[in-house]
Amino acid sequence: MKEYNDELDCSGMNCPLPILKTKMKIDTMKDGEVLRVISTDPGACNDMPAWASRVGHVLVESCEEGDKFVFYIRKGE
Repeated sequence: MKEYNDELDCSGMNCPLPILKTKMKIDTMKDGEVLRVISTDPGACNDMPAWASRVGHVLVESCEEGDKFVFYIRKGE
């Protein structure tokens, strides 16, 4: 996915920091906007989709870029 409204780099952070930082950032965004989150924590691969689903956001896409995990999360409406 190439289009997103903001980006958050959580590289080097371990659970639960990537989720906490993502929540803080997405709370400042408008409904429907997309946040690109970068993480190096393998646990984020399970945590990020579960968190997004639980709080009403949509994980639009996730992928690996080298040693990083990238998530595109659309803020729920």
